[in-house]
Amino acid sequence: MITLNTSRFGTLEAQEDKIINFPEGLVGLPDLKRFIIVDHKDTPLKWLQSVDDPDMAFIVSPPDVVSIDFSIELDRTVREFIRLENDNDLVVLVIIRVSGGDVIANSQGPLLVNVRNMRGVQIILDTPRRARLKTG
Repeated sequence: MITLNTSRFGTLEAQEDKIINFPEGLVGLPDLKRFIIVDHKDTPLKWLQSVDDPDMAFIVSPPDVVSIDFSIELDRTVREFIRLENDNDLVVLVIIRVSGGDVIANSQGPLLVNVRNMRGVQIILDTPRRARLKTG
């Protein structure tokens, strides 16, 4: 069990086997490698809370929460990197941000997590996409 003193949520406790390891960090944040998922009220949104920096957390969501058709074909190198043997073990998340009153999902830089071994990677897709949060 680890204990985190976060700026956003106060003290959190998490089991070691619930920590997602991003060996390469996130894009632009290579030193942030370990994260936990924190529920966001009664919504499908979650927080991706950094274990390495308790001041860093991102709102994340499965892509089906945003109003865009979203599919990814994983190449062999990504599958090998996260050690994905079964597609059912893959969870895809997109980072959500608020800009000018709009809630926007970054579907160009999704997070891929193998929940069997809690190993993840952020990939950059060639085709830019903008996704908006579904309402109602």
